[in-house]
Amino acid sequence: MPLSFYERRRILKKVNYMEITPFKIYDEEVDSNGRVTIIVPKFKKEFAINIIKQLGKPMNIRIKLDEFGSEVWQLLNGNRNVTAICKKLVEKFGDKIQPVEERLTKFLTNLYLQGYISFNEIKSEGD
Repeated sequence: MPLSFYERRRILKKVNYMEITPFKIYDEEVDSNGRVTIIVPKFKKEFAINIIKQLGKPMNIRIKLDEFGSEVWQLLNGNRNVTAICKKLVEKFGDKIQPVEERLTKFLTNLYLQGYISFNEIKSEGD
């Protein structure tokens, strides 16, 4: 059973954020400008999926990311820790992304709390 919002938040408070390794849970589309759109299914239960199909409604929620968010999403491969992602972002964006650690950890926290990503170290503890 997936962890609740509160369980995920409690786990995240206990870890050293800069040493954990994020990975994507959902697929994405990348447009010609390099901007990422995260594709999140609206429903997981087969019953609900069948009803949505019959109604002809969209099956997915589409979350469009900006330039920085798109770059971060593309760096989430399950092998780089947060420190390595910070270094890559500074290499690409320089001073435009400062303070990189604060911005990145806040962004990753939001993605994690929404259930769009997880972390290798947390996956083994709670999932």
